[in-house]
Amino acid sequence: MQFLPPQQGLYDPRFEHDACGMGFVVDVPGRRSHKIITDALTVLENLAHRGAGCEVNSGDGAGILLQIPHRFLAVQCQELGFSLPPAGRYGVGMLFLPQDRAAQERCQMVWQRIVVEEGQSVLGWRTVPVEPSVLGQTARACQPAIKQVFIGRGADVADDIDFERRLYIIRKRCQAALPEQCYAVSLSGRTLVYKGMLSGRQLRSFYPDLSAPDLESALALVHSRFSTNTFPSWERAHPLCYLSIMARLILCAGM
Repeated sequence: MQFLPPQQGLYDPRFEHDACGMGFVVDVPGRRSHKIITDALTVLENLAHRGAGCEVNSGDGAGILLQIPHRFLAVQCQELGFSLPPAGRYGVGMLFLPQDRAAQERCQMVWQRIVVEEGQSVLGWRTVPVEPSVLGQTARACQPAIKQVFIGRGADVADDIDFERRLYIIRKRCQAALPEQCYAVSLSGRTLVYKGMLSGRQLRSFYPDLSAPDLESALALVHSRFSTNTFPSWERAHPLCYLSIMARLILCAGM
């Protein structure tokens, strides 16, 4: 899923590079709340810049990393007909998939196969609600379908670090098997990323999940991509698919 144009005139895609704005909000004692997320989104919305796009409503890319909101997701999955195990006993993947339904199903079958081969289980899938009306024509033209996959932790997994390692391998194998059809935004038993080819002010309205009162976290890392000399894409937004150094230090401290 690569949208860079070929070399032409003075433009050469080999020289592409990014410059970004970041913000980090955390409750040091580790108390989860929706306020952490709303404060982080306010930070993101104030990381305004001139950008590179030709449309006001097609951003260069924005995203937020937060702790897996177990209370919120447990309710959502229950309504879809499957239950989540206790927090820490499953991982969540945020995936960009093709809009074509048959292609989506093929991608999901590949994920199902690889997850089982790696000794884990697929608990279920969730289509992430989005509001495409906020997008400009450029962003909407290449908008992927967005789904979450829930992966149960296998009985032979030694600890949390071992589980993260297994999920990393699953993500890499699936990316290799579906290089043009599927992009894994994040896959972890600890964190979850919402992102897109959006401006900082569009992220909150594009993903209704982010306004749900029971979507809670003790930390949030936001990122706004300043692609003033590059081409934006859905994949390039918020490149922190796992953990930033700051988030990793806090999580390893026991949050």
